[in-house]
Amino acid sequence: MNKVIVTGGLGFIGSNLIKLLLKKKYYVLNIDKITYSSNIYNTKEFINNKNYKFIKLDINDKKLLNIFKKIKPIGIFNLAAETHVDRSIDSPKNFIKSNILGTFNLLECFREFYKSYSKTRLIHISTDEVYGDILNGRSNEEYKYKPSSPYAASKASSDHLVSSYVRTFKIPAIVTNCSNNYGPCQHPEKLIPKLIYNILNNRELPIYGDGKNSREWIYVMDHCEGLIQVFLKGKVGEFYNIGSNKNLNNLEITNYLLNIAKNYINLGRKVKIKFVKDRPGHDLRYALNSNKIKRKLKWKSNTKIIDGLNKTFLWYYNNQNYFKNLKKKDILKRLGT
Repeated sequence: MNKVIVTGGLGFIGSNLIKLLLKKKYYVLNIDKITYSSNIYNTKEFINNKNYKFIKLDINDKKLLNIFKKIKPIGIFNLAAETHVDRSIDSPKNFIKSNILGTFNLLECFREFYKSYSKTRLIHISTDEVYGDILNGRSNEEYKYKPSSPYAASKASSDHLVSSYVRTFKIPAIVTNCSNNYGPCQHPEKLIPKLIYNILNNRELPIYGDGKNSREWIYVMDHCEGLIQVFLKGKVGEFYNIGSNKNLNNLEITNYLLNIAKNYINLGRKVKIKFVKDRPGHDLRYALNSNKIKRKLKWKSNTKIIDGLNKTFLWYYNNQNYFKNLKKKDILKRLGT
């Protein structure tokens, strides 16, 4: 059985990727250091699967190399990262340590591992935020990096590190840059799950600025299918954008969710949009050109936004115990002011 490693597999995208990999008959080792955004609830569907194993470990730990040598994975998906922009405004140091130094240590361990086991490749998962504000058009893989937040800058740095190791040390690695993901198991510090949490708990719906900030939204399982396609067919050293080509601003997302919620619950009196002070350096628009992965790897996003949001709302509605595994302050406290 082919073995793969997923770092950050207790998080949102990582746990969804593991579900898909197990479904496709891979053996999966999940490596996660367990932070506030890690949630063991995300693994409840597969925690007892004989083809799944979890190890608590920071990717900054040099023990990573021993794990690589023991497991001999044919692929490593690196999703271990600090990802919340607001937190990067409050505490940039954590993002430097996890996203830059952690990636550096992972690359060093992978470089050593590759010397004795060449049947492997590394997929490093990044973000569209490295491109910065895209006021017009869509950013392709040749677009210059211009990150606005400490989070985006730390991911940009990690991307450059991976690319440099491919060129200098000839490691088999690929970088992917995805648009905003949504779906089950996402921490409610992010927009869509926060709105759903507040709708379910009769709370106001905080929207930054005037609500016109636009993001390209992709359902998480579509993204995970794209990652596996890159792993199987992507070219070493290449960058691949993974997006849906569908942009919506924050007000549009909020109104979609309110209309969906009305089909399942009676909205509370306090469930109303409340505009709050914008965060510093807030980019107005992200938008990816994903023609490369569509053309060369025959992948495209298939989930319509209304269907994806409906599935997402229903998951949180039916899994409200998910929230009990999180600290209230991590759900409700405003950061990055």
